[in-house]
Amino acid sequence: MALKSTIIKAQLALSDMDKHVYETLSLTVAQHPSENEQRLMIRILAFALHYQERLEFTKGLCADDEPEVWLKNYNEEIELWIELGLPDEKRVKKACNRAKNVVLYCYGENNQEIWWQKNQPKLYSHDNLSVISLPYEATSQLATMVKRGMNLTVTVQDGEIWVSDEEQSVHIIPTIWK
Repeated sequence: MALKSTIIKAQLALSDMDKHVYETLSLTVAQHPSENEQRLMIRILAFALHYQERLEFTKGLCADDEPEVWLKNYNEEIELWIELGLPDEKRVKKACNRAKNVVLYCYGENNQEIWWQKNQPKLYSHDNLSVISLPYEATSQLATMVKRGMNLTVTVQDGEIWVSDEEQSVHIIPTIWK
């Protein structure tokens, strides 16, 4: 018998001072049985950082041909493709060919730099690709915030991010690789 996804409800207060976006969002996110808490929180963070009307979570781990989050226009063209982790170069190339803009959030312990050194030459040829590294310590702290019902505040200022709940706050300074 297959395991079912866990449904996570999140109330998200977003204050992105860099983009002048101030919203209160009610999110319902399905956590795949094989998805860990760190990845789930990075998905929510990526959604918050790119929030705009029509942005939506996809089937994610359940679908090989979809990103984690995307934005489609009214013609069903993919405007924004948000990928997580350390994908192979073929997947990134496919995303860059299908979407107008692709953002890759890299995370993980001790392997991001190695992945970047290996893939950097190939990835630089994609003009519509942005690659951002998230520090492992911060994303690990994000994982401790996961609850079935979450109240989160995400604040962005000068490229730095603060994510907080009722008990703790995590400061994230992303590194832009491309």
